[in-house]
Amino acid sequence: MTPRDSATPRSALIADTAIRLLAERGLRGLTHRAVDEAAGLPQGSTSNHARTRAALLEAAVRRLTVLESAVLTPQETAGAAGAQAGPDTLADLVATALHRHLTRHRALLVARYELALEATRRPELRAHYDRTGLSDFAAPLRRMLAAAGSTAPERHALSLLAWCDGILFTCTAGSYNAAVPTEEELRTGLRELLSGMLATGEQGGRSGGPAGRAAAPGATAAQDGPHDD
Repeated sequence: MTPRDSATPRSALIADTAIRLLAERGLRGLTHRAVDEAAGLPQGSTSNHARTRAALLEAAVRRLTVLESAVLTPQETAGAAGAQAGPDTLADLVATALHRHLTRHRALLVARYELALEATRRPELRAHYDRTGLSDFAAPLRRMLAAAGSTAPERHALSLLAWCDGILFTCTAGSYNAAVPTEEELRTGLRELLSGMLATGEQGGRSGGPAGRAAAPGATAAQDGPHDD
């Protein structure tokens, strides 16, 4: 699902500028006056749009969600949610999104990390941040996983989101910030992850499921070798 962008040109400019300042200067550099100056707006314009700092941060979260959702086209996301979509289709889509974020939209990632940390100290921002993320990203991902054959899309969505968040953070602000993986490398990693999530019951049995446990006594007996009567 693509979030609806109901922003006016001025409100979008203010939110875009706030996001840019978050990425460039951090939270300490984000003030109403700084947004006015960076956006080339008359003094007081940002205050008229967002009276408080909390309102300005919430506006940034809303706009960030819109910008992030535009990293992929509606046509691209529709293909992965179709009835015929499989694990490879989902891996291709997520790899493309991750690579575009890492190579074209790093400022959005840095701004989101700034907002995520601030949300741990502001309960009202936490609620807004979580509500936006869950509705606009987790729900479509659950649908895509279900289309790819997941029997536990809620749990698998959490695992996939955690993997993606780890890649994005490590390659943006972590120890691999100078080593962005290629799209093919990301695709390979995702296919490995999804193959484990979407494994058949037979595969699960071989890796420790009920079938695997049932075979264990026989395997032990075979290892002991033949016995005399």
